[in-house]
Amino acid sequence: MSTELPPVAPEVLAEAVESLTARLRKKLDDATAACAAAATGEADGSVTFRFGEDAVVTLRPGPAGTVTEAGQATCTCLLAPRCLHRAAALGAAPLADTAPPQPQPEPTEPAGTEPATAAEPAEPAGPAATPAEPAEPAPALTAAQVGAAAALWHAAAEALAAGVTAGGAVVQAELLRAAHTARLAGLPRAEAAALRVVRSLRAARERRTAHRLGDLTGSFRELLHTAGVLARGTADPALTGTSRRAYTPGGSLQVQGLCREPVLSATGYGGVVTHLLAPDGSRYSISDVRPGGLARARGAGRASVALGGATLDHAGLARGGLRIVGATVSPEGRLGAGRGVRATPLPGAAWTDGPAAPLFARPAAEAVAALLAAPAEAAEAETALIGCDVTVVGAASDHLLVREAVPHAPLLRLLPAHPHPELPHTENLRRIASYPGLRLRVLGRPDLDRAATLRPVAVGPVPGAQYTLRLPGEWLGRADLGYDRLQGEHFPPPDAAAPPSEPAPVSDAPDPLADSPLWRVRRLLETGVAGGRRAVAEAARGTAPRAAYGPLRRAGLTAAADLATALAAEADRRPRDAFGRLADPSPDGYAWAWLAAATHLAAAERSLVAASWTATPNGATPAAP
Repeated sequence: MSTELPPVAPEVLAEAVESLTARLRKKLDDATAACAAAATGEADGSVTFRFGEDAVVTLRPGPAGTVTEAGQATCTCLLAPRCLHRAAALGAAPLADTAPPQPQPEPTEPAGTEPATAAEPAEPAGPAATPAEPAEPAPALTAAQVGAAAALWHAAAEALAAGVTAGGAVVQAELLRAAHTARLAGLPRAEAAALRVVRSLRAARERRTAHRLGDLTGSFRELLHTAGVLARGTADPALTGTSRRAYTPGGSLQVQGLCREPVLSATGYGGVVTHLLAPDGSRYSISDVRPGGLARARGAGRASVALGGATLDHAGLARGGLRIVGATVSPEGRLGAGRGVRATPLPGAAWTDGPAAPLFARPAAEAVAALLAAPAEAAEAETALIGCDVTVVGAASDHLLVREAVPHAPLLRLLPAHPHPELPHTENLRRIASYPGLRLRVLGRPDLDRAATLRPVAVGPVPGAQYTLRLPGEWLGRADLGYDRLQGEHFPPPDAAAPPSEPAPVSDAPDPLADSPLWRVRRLLETGVAGGRRAVAEAARGTAPRAAYGPLRRAGLTAAADLATALAAEADRRPRDAFGRLADPSPDGYAWAWLAAATHLAAAERSLVAASWTATPNGATPAAP
């Protein structure tokens, strides 16, 4: 059984790699891969690595279980601390979050703040209520911030040019060093983007099953965009981020539970978030996310709600309500647990009554279009919940096909909100798929990276329908798919007559994103991420540009074809002087060409996704442009 290694602060690892000589850096990747299996846990909580007879590395994490200082990693060899053994041991350990999230802030004043960097786990949260006053213009970037962003851009460009194949420990350490500098300069979002790239690079090189090349491509696009804009001195609050999340007074609130869902991050945090609605439709949430991973996510569904002395747990709040006095609210709609907050439980309400009813009153296509039409709420669009009534068609591939109960609606795909096998999302959808024709009320999060795809977090019966769910009365007409397990008695009995339904799908629904020739650009970008600049240049030499990008031009996607051609040309541009040396070794030109193509592709694919939700007169999904 392998020993669990303590997380290491990014700056500690970056410093250890930076102190190595050029000769030792060449051996670092092999040493890191070899030492992970040689770790031994000690009784005092430390972890040791033995390198032969004379070199023993010891990691002694602090009280929080994380190696945060250079002195907590020691080696007995003569070259320590500038030795290969120590750097390899630190590189084998997982990266620590720069600041653990505080799921329930406790400000001492009504307008308190919660420390929270952008490195905390991605947690679903509803959008906040409309602010009373417009935000003030952001201050200009300082010289230190511009310099940190420029350094991060250069490190990201070098990592992109190297790709996964050459993006080893040294390349990752350069990114970590630049990310730490960005953090000190007050650019938490840039730092978080760099840490995501490093974690994804590690997952790709270790060939973890959860790794997706498309995710790493998106992480590179976000990092280059953020660093590139900031390096030019643009003071955009959406790009600089904030290291402290302000909580402002919310007065007295009355909220009703909507649903709850588990939270499970890649950095070892787990918990629950419960979504709430006010009578005016404003959305709020209460979260409980702490270290603990899967076990914490599964158990937090019935954890007590730490808010103003409320006696409810999250299961009760998801089907109940609260009257809150002295509430504090973050810009994302999270409710704070300050000392002056008082909360009293209220009876719950079904989805058919109260503030939840309007969520199911308009077609899903209109709700998605509203999310995509608000650029200022782009981040909220990724987490907002929408509702719709659907009829089950059947299973296809890895998802469930349903059709919304509106005229000429396209087929929608339902995918698990979280695919972890220990969470019941997948099992519940699989059981629902065995009842073709079932009428279902769905509350879910639209997946804006896939065509007409919804990730449901809760389901319920359709009012007035005969062939629908039969849930217990205490469930108040909904089941949280991440916690409640649907059983046979929750479905229509075997002798119930199912309404006429569409034939079971023999193939997938039309997918304008997959059918579009944009896949050629996507493959070129992912080739660059996987194999680096050299792989893009080799791919361009293998096929003539006219043959490779002719389908794009014939489909009217001339801008995509031009950007892909420019990227291939830049990747192959290696001018040399009279002595054979590179005349322009900087990767900046290649990184800008890659970013231009990636940004255009993301916008084009988002347009196709938006079109896939649109109802058409004949019920067919709109064709790709």
